[in-house]
Amino acid sequence: MSSPKFVSREEWLDARKALLTREKAFTKERDELSAARRELPMVLVEKDYVFDTENGTKSLSDLFGPHPQLVVYHFMFGETWEEGCPSCSFWADNYERLDAHLAARDTALLAISNAPLERLLAYKKRLGWTFNWVSTNGNGFNVDYGVTFPGKEDPTGHGYNYSGRVFSEELPGVSTFLKLEDGRIGHSYSTYGRGLDILNMAYNLLDLTPMGRHEEGLSYPMAWVRRRDMYGVDT
Repeated sequence: MSSPKFVSREEWLDARKALLTREKAFTKERDELSAARRELPMVLVEKDYVFDTENGTKSLSDLFGPHPQLVVYHFMFGETWEEGCPSCSFWADNYERLDAHLAARDTALLAISNAPLERLLAYKKRLGWTFNWVSTNGNGFNVDYGVTFPGKEDPTGHGYNYSGRVFSEELPGVSTFLKLEDGRIGHSYSTYGRGLDILNMAYNLLDLTPMGRHEEGLSYPMAWVRRRDMYGVDT
């Protein structure tokens, strides 16, 4: 971080108003982008996915509960992993306890991972989370929605974030679905990589500060992130 420039309150206010003009333009553009996102066509989900949940096996349709909308966080937790991804755990801390608010807007939220259910629930208990978390039970769901690449191979041919490239066997993402009154389910949207930034309140708060995320010089941007119970613990 460079040395701060100190000015009078009047000069600061002029600079702040100039930035506010840019912020308002950004907000308007974001609203327009959100509207365009809602207008995307959908893909009919025709595969019968079955998931392991705390209440037995359930279909994708069951995961909606009483709601017409479903938001899925694709949480990086591979079939053989002993712990969930630290970065996905960071994100999970930010959407924890949003269920009730989203339900008030006809939307269910849950995480889906490839690890066995008992391992997911043990990790969930360790970190004190309450959101619903289910296992794919090897049903290929995370492969089909572009976040799991067994052996770093890509059966879909689209790569991660529609790039045509694969960077790891497990990667994060969010997918949204709509269930119609006749029971049909449409896949409306998926986002990956930096598209997930908007979901992370910690990052958004840091973006308001003078130092920002101050990740420059790290081996990779989130090298500082730890699981919530591991800060201050020697590793």
